[in-house]
Amino acid sequence: MKKVSFAEMRCSLARSLEIIGDWWSPLIIRDIYLGLVRFDDIALNLGISRNLLTLRLRHLVEGGVIKRTAYQKRPVRFDYQLTEAGEELVPILLALTAWGDHWAQPEEGQPIRFLHKPCGCKLMPKITCSACGKTVAASDVTALPGPGGAARAGTMVLAKRLAQAARA
Repeated sequence: MKKVSFAEMRCSLARSLEIIGDWWSPLIIRDIYLGLVRFDDIALNLGISRNLLTLRLRHLVEGGVIKRTAYQKRPVRFDYQLTEAGEELVPILLALTAWGDHWAQPEEGQPIRFLHKPCGCKLMPKITCSACGKTVAASDVTALPGPGGAARAGTMVLAKRLAQAARA
C-alpha cells in the first residue's frame, strides 16, 4: 500500500503527521528521549528491522526532529539526540502515553512511570490553556479560521465552515 503524502496539505496537523505520523517515529523519539541514543540499542529495544530503522531515523533527521553526531570514525557510527523540535514533542508524547495508560494499558499495568522533577510527583500530563492555565477539554475549544487557512487538501471543507462560523 502506497503512503499518501500530507506534505502539501494546508493543515498543521497533517504536516506534523508527515514528519512523525508513522507507527515507529513516536517510539523512536521516546527511546532517544529516554537515553537510547545508539542505533543498535533502539533497534533491539523496539524489535524494528535495521532497514526500517535506518529509513525512519533518516526521515526524522530530515524533518528536523533529531540530529545525529558521529561518535566513531571506522566504521562511522552515530548517536542520535533530539533537536529543539524533538524536545517540544516530548510533552505531547507524554500526554499520549497518559491517554494510553488510561484507555489502552496492558493488563500487567503501566509500563513506564514518569516523575515531574521540579515537584517529585508522579506526572499526569494535562493540556492547559496558555492564557488562563485551566485544563483544556474538547468542549472548551472553538476553532476559528487562521491566516493560512484555505479551501485546499487538508482543509477543503473546514476552511469554508470556519469562515462561515466566524462571519455568523
